[in-house]
This record gives sequence, C-alpha cells and structure tokens, in this order.
Amino acid sequence: MKLKFAAAFCLSLTAGLASAQAPAPPAPGPEHEVLKGDVGTWEATVESFMGGPTPMTSKGTETNVLMGGLWLVTDFKADMMGMPFQGHGVTGYDAHKKKYVGTWVDTMSFGLGLSEATWDAATKTMTGTTEGPDPSGQIQKMKSVVVYKDPDTRVFTMSGAGPDGKDVKFLTITYQRKK
Repeated sequence: MKLKFAAAFCLSLTAGLASAQAPAPPAPGPEHEVLKGDVGTWEATVESFMGGPTPMTSKGTETNVLMGGLWLVTDFKADMMGMPFQGHGVTGYDAHKKKYVGTWVDTMSFGLGLSEATWDAATKTMTGTTEGPDPSGQIQKMKSVVVYKDPDTRVFTMSGAGPDGKDVKFLTITYQRKK
C-alpha cells in the first residue's frame, strides 16, 4: 500500500513539475545599453604612473562580448612594464543596488577586484570604485572614471591613495574602437 501511495505521489509531483512553466530569463533593460556600447575590439594606449610623474606607455587590445544582453565579458592583453599582461572582467547592472557591478582579475594581482559604479548619461561618464588586494595583500580602494568621448573613443582613469594618503593617478587607458 505504501509503495502504491509513494508511486502515485511521485507521478503526480512529476506531472505537476512538467506542466509548470520555467521562469522567464531576465531581460536586458535600458541600463544594459551602456554595456552594449563597449562590445567589440578596442586598441588601448596605457599610461602607467607607478614610477613618478612621467608615465610608462604601452599598447594593448581589449575584446568585449555581451553575454545574453546582460553581462559584459572583457579580455584585455598588453605588454606592461616589459611583461605580458592579461586581465579578465565581468560587468553587469544590479537592479537591486541600482549600480553597475563587476569583477576583475589579472596577471599582476593576487586577488579578485570587486567594483560598483554609476552612470551619468548627461556627461557620458561611468564613475565607481574597485576594491581588491594590493601586492602586499592589503585591501585597497581605487576610484575609476570612464569618459565616453564618442562611440569609438573612451578614456579610463584609475586613482587611489598614494603613500602619503593623498589621491594619485595610477593609470589612464585611452581606447579606440578597432575598425
């Protein structure tokens, strides 16, 4: 008797699950249009200010794809400070936080960087912060600003606290869309 009841229960549960509709996947909103603008391959000119006021300049390439219209997946390659450099990021819009959120890892970092940013449509500027470990393992908070000059040009600047605690520019990357 128990076996018949268990079989009937499993059959009705399976039928109920089969008839239930799967939830609809999330749909991109207007906030995702900002991310869509970054899709493609970009040539990058990197200016690193780590050693003083005169920047070290290097060239790189960034490739961005938009996964499902929701998440921008970034792959960056360059020669920086005489060494090969690779970075990988994922950026999306968090509707609950009402902010853009992201992750970043690269070959010069020992940990995961986490970012949050806001978009100013009037100035076409994304402003945010990234927190992640510095080479000593201490968590460092950095400010990032991306100014979209036109559909094919954007300028990324990262700054943070220097040894004296004052804000200093770490790097500037000028991106040109590859034609």
